[in-house]
Amino acid sequence: MPSSLGVFTVVRLNASVLSFIRSLMTISKAAHNKRSLGFPLRFALLATLAATLFTPRAHADQTLDKISSRHEIAVGVMISGSPFGSLDPQTQQPRGMNVDLANDIGKRLGVKVQLVSVLPSTRVQFLQQGKVDILIANMEYNAQRGEILDHVPTPYYRVGGTAITPNSSGITKWEDLRGKPVCISQGSSYIRPVVEKYGAIPRAFPGASQSLLALRGGSCVAAVHDAAPLLYPLQQHDPEWRDYRTLQPELEPAPSVIWVRQGEKDAAAKLDAIVRDWHRTGWLIEDEAKNGLTPASPALAEWHKQVPSVQ
Repeated sequence: MPSSLGVFTVVRLNASVLSFIRSLMTISKAAHNKRSLGFPLRFALLATLAATLFTPRAHADQTLDKISSRHEIAVGVMISGSPFGSLDPQTQQPRGMNVDLANDIGKRLGVKVQLVSVLPSTRVQFLQQGKVDILIANMEYNAQRGEILDHVPTPYYRVGGTAITPNSSGITKWEDLRGKPVCISQGSSYIRPVVEKYGAIPRAFPGASQSLLALRGGSCVAAVHDAAPLLYPLQQHDPEWRDYRTLQPELEPAPSVIWVRQGEKDAAAKLDAIVRDWHRTGWLIEDEAKNGLTPASPALAEWHKQVPSVQ
């Protein structure tokens, strides 16, 4: 039985009401002393002030209401061919860890799930424009993103970046990228560190598939993307990438979180309870193994131990 997702606005007798009363007295006194401020204008001012104060405030968080009224949640996911999101070759249906997360959220909320494919270059716009309700799209937290969006406090994964490069390139460490062209996705959080820290020259593409294709075509010496969701599995399981290496240590490891629109604290709180239960039960560890994500994330084991102690 899905729980009610409605949020009600309550008008309380608080400091705002006291401020309103004081304002009434001030305006009334001014009107009495200055005949130019006649009764009609005085009444209009008071009515406007009263309407401003007592009109029920539309709460900032509308996502839960929309999900409840539609009986559906639109989730932005990355379908990039990785264990986090890909198309099943038999059914042509989305599959992967992020898809599993989206479907479980829908199950727990008692609503249908609409999966919306997004790219690094479009995912923020899709969320801000209301094309999706939430993002589970390989989008790690950083302060810059935190300024324009809100997120679920508890992360569901931890991801760092790596560079994949041909064994013949002579590149064995990050510093070897200085002054060289590097393929990368538009909007990637790795652009800044590869430029500022390692002096690489970024060549941005709409998505990882285009970036990796450009690498194989010789447009750059390396491609920088998420390690565990994409490049590690590619190198381990795809024969076409056996002659490539990845660089260590991982670049800018950061928590993977579910994103919501700015100010939507209620949606974030409701989803946070779900994510915490995933950790508490070990469901995320099981789903990671199911989707063939190797090596296993030490962060998941760490969070699985931590969450029950703070319930």
